[in-house]
Parts: sequence; structure tokens; C-alpha cells
Amino acid sequence: MYSALKGKHLLTEQDWTVEEIERLLSVAFRFKEERNLGILHDNVLRAKTFFMLFFEESTRTRNAFEAGIHQLGGHAHFLTEKGSQIEHGETAKDTIKVLSRYGEGIGIRKTYGPGHKYMREMAAHSSIPVINMQCEDYHPTQVLADLMTVKERFQNNLKGKKMVVSWTSAPNYIRPLSMAQSLVLCMPRFGLDVTLAIPPEFKLKPEIMAQAKQNAALAGSKFEVVDSMEEACKGADVVYAKGWGPIMHTEDEKEGLALIDKYRKNGSMDWVVDKRKMDLTHNGSIYMHCMPFDRDIEVTSEVVDGPKSAVYDEAENRLHIMKAIMATTMAGL
Repeated sequence: MYSALKGKHLLTEQDWTVEEIERLLSVAFRFKEERNLGILHDNVLRAKTFFMLFFEESTRTRNAFEAGIHQLGGHAHFLTEKGSQIEHGETAKDTIKVLSRYGEGIGIRKTYGPGHKYMREMAAHSSIPVINMQCEDYHPTQVLADLMTVKERFQNNLKGKKMVVSWTSAPNYIRPLSMAQSLVLCMPRFGLDVTLAIPPEFKLKPEIMAQAKQNAALAGSKFEVVDSMEEACKGADVVYAKGWGPIMHTEDEKEGLALIDKYRKNGSMDWVVDKRKMDLTHNGSIYMHCMPFDRDIEVTSEVVDGPKSAVYDEAENRLHIMKAIMATTMAGL
């Protein structure tokens, strides 16, 4: 029993110690093994309720939590801003004061605007654990599933392994910084040497960069920044390439989209993960993406469907890690 985790909020992976995350991962691996063996664990959260408050749509996050609590014996409530009194101005305090009396946990996804501030306000007035299902700055549930996947692939031998976190030119809308920021914060804490590859306009928040450097220093790992995906891929063990907007450079959406298109001009492959770049990596390297990815824009189908791709294992691990998050924070498992 890891009762110290019961009632603990997960607003950012930075709020949890390495030891707490390792405990969480041990539960996730246990659940995965039991599921593969056909062993049920539907008594862990029997008759318990997890609220899911989504300000944006979701595929993997919603379904992993919803399927997960069902497998643990509980029930999920799907909530939206429009489908609740939040749209009519109900405060975070009033919302959580009521929901805390109805269930045992709540997850919130709000990636645009002050989402993290909203979650912190919820947590300040909550008597049940508040889980960040993604905000503008952090995506802890995804990065923990990513960590689980890397540990799985490399038999928990992460020290000195090189992980590339790269920007890609994903079009059509401005994606938040949260995925890249959680990756550079979390992965150095577990021994991975992280290389961030970005064009000059796509920097992360300076406070996040400073914390990532500090995390690497404390763990005895490395953190560096380069301006070329191809250069970053040389000798890499993990390539994790994901688009985000030039949010630190401009707040103008039209200008931001034009900058994204700039790096795809004339069919340029400089910021696309293709076989040529993966051939620069170590034998046994893997390609990762949180999904959804833009096939043959962010990454070629040859890579996604190839032997180095770990994207579907990574997506499956969302289920196991989210079950572990609910079981440990809601029941102290």
C-alpha cells in the first residue's frame, strides 16, 4: 500500500518526487501484466467516481481514463464547460466544492488560456485529488506513459540514453507547449540525456528551460538545445517529435501559422521525421509521438509503420498509467 499518494494532486510531474513516480510506475506495470494475463482488478475502485472535465475534445485521454476506471470497478462522469454551469460563470471553487462530495477524483483538460491556474484553484479548494489531463504548460499523464514506454523498451536502463525532443511543422492550428515542456522536465530526472531541437522562433518558456537544466544537473544527466532535427538525431536512442506553436515568439495566430508553414516551404524535410533521420540513430532506437500525428507531414508513414515505431505501445500505456494514477491517488494502492 502506497498510502502517501492517496489524495495527492497531479498538476505537473514536477510536483511528484522521483520515488513517487517510480511507485506509480510499479503499479502501472502490475496492472499491465495482470490485464495481459486476464486477471481482473475490478475491486480497486469499486463504486468510486472519477469526474472528467474537458474544455477541449480528446481521444486517448478520455478513453484511457474512462476505460481505466471501468476496469478498476468504478465509473467516469464526462463533463464539459457547455454541459455544466461553468459556461454560465460558476467558479472553480464552487464547482469542486460540490463535485468533491459526489466522487473521489477529478481530471481537467484545459490547454488554452490560463488552464493551469484554473487547475491550481480547483486543487486549493478540493478534498479529492485533481489530475491535470493537459494544460497549456504541462501534460503529466502523457509524459508518465511515455516514461513507462521508454523504461519498457530499454529494460529500465536509461542512464546515458539520448532522447531527442524535436519540434515538427504540424500545420493548421497552434498547438500548446505542454508536451515538449513536460518531456524536457521529466526525462532528465530519470537519467536520459535530452536534446531539444527547435527553430529559433519555437522556444519553450524560459522558466521551464531553467528547471529542465536544473533537473538534469541534479540527476547527473545532460540537457542541450540545437537548431537542427537532423543533427539531434545522430546517435539518438529515442526520437520524440511533436509540433507546437511559436507561442513565445508571437501571440498572433496568423503570424504563428505562417511561421509553421515557413519551415515546410518547397517540400522541405528538415523538420519531418523520415527514414533518413532515423537511420542516423542508434540500433534499437525508437520513434515516439503522443498522437494524433499528421502522417507524411510531421512524420512519414514509413517511420510510423516501421520497426522503430513505438507509438501504439505508447498509446496503450496511457491506459495502464491512468489506472495507476487513479488507483494510487483515489484509493492509496
